[in-house]
Amino acid sequence: MNDIYYDPFDFEIDANPYPVWKRMRDDAPLYRNEKYDFWALTRFADVKAALHDWRTYSSARGSVLEVIKSGVEIPRGNILFEDPPAHDLHRGLLARVFSPRRMAAIEPEARAYCARSLDPLVGKGGFDFIADLGSQMPMRVIGMLLGIPEQDQEAIRDQIDAGMNLDAGEMPDAEGQRARHGRGAGSFGVDAYADYIAWRRENPADDLITELINARFVDESGVERNLADDELIAYIGLLSAAGNETTTRLIGWLGYLLDKYPEQRQLLVENPQLVASAVEEALRFEAPSPVQARYVMQDVEHYGTRVPEGSVMLLINGAASRDEREYADADRFDIRREANHLSLGYGIHFCLGNALARIEGRVALEEVLKRWPEWQVDHNNAKMARTSTVRGWESLPAFI
Repeated sequence: MNDIYYDPFDFEIDANPYPVWKRMRDDAPLYRNEKYDFWALTRFADVKAALHDWRTYSSARGSVLEVIKSGVEIPRGNILFEDPPAHDLHRGLLARVFSPRRMAAIEPEARAYCARSLDPLVGKGGFDFIADLGSQMPMRVIGMLLGIPEQDQEAIRDQIDAGMNLDAGEMPDAEGQRARHGRGAGSFGVDAYADYIAWRRENPADDLITELINARFVDESGVERNLADDELIAYIGLLSAAGNETTTRLIGWLGYLLDKYPEQRQLLVENPQLVASAVEEALRFEAPSPVQARYVMQDVEHYGTRVPEGSVMLLINGAASRDEREYADADRFDIRREANHLSLGYGIHFCLGNALARIEGRVALEEVLKRWPEWQVDHNNAKMARTSTVRGWESLPAFI
């Protein structure tokens, strides 16, 4: 019996999970945690196959370990917590609003938000990759797309952050999960989103809320209709959270990694056409969302061991993207590496906002490098965020 222990709620493990993930890949490719009653896969081929196999590994009870364990009722319209046919129907509606026209309009807006955040800091001697950029630009972009007033954007972002944070290194209890996830958003979000919907019904505009209100579709019962208010609220809450959290963590990792590997940063300064590649390598090397949970719908076997129906399986894409079986020199950060990772998901749950995240990451990095080709992270004052769903920095100050 090996002595490997992996716990997604343990802050010490979360600070650097890669040694334990490597041991799991090598010695326990099907890992069993007795304390929290879950299984885990870590090898690239296994994680990729399981992410694709939604019939066996279901998201319909949640894609977060503590949500599945709580038995909380999932609000309609949260495509992260759905399987087909409901998933395909609801994702199709969202795909309409993430149109090529809207994505093309993002870049100048994102640059404008970056300039507004960064220009006042030139000559000041330092800035924070999270407070001054990572928590600002993505929030402004998704708020602009949705049509959320600027004065409300920070409150919504702060509530999303608070709802994801872990208070201690233990799995949140079931009652806490029902309070956090049962209505699809926190109390401010539910009330505010309902107000936005009512306002936009009377005052339509060129934004996602208006488009979602007007969207007609045929539901699972064959009825053509518009989205109900609870579905609209779930959509808006999902877009607000997804549009903020992972991109914020990506921007933080870019700042951290390019300080840790200054030769890669210098390569970018000399070859700015590599910025997009640097974003992909950062996604591979430090996945902002490294652990996905699934409910096992039928008995399945891995490495000679039966995983019974009703189990919870963690698909650790953050470990898969460092698998030596898939990547040469997997623990080397190399911005010239050909893009290939699972950090944005795979299969039906491949990140719908992947183009948006990539644009925002690229623009943020370009705008930082334009002003500061060098920086030094203030490690004494850097702080990691503590959640079970996203991994990255809560604050990342740097000297410039």
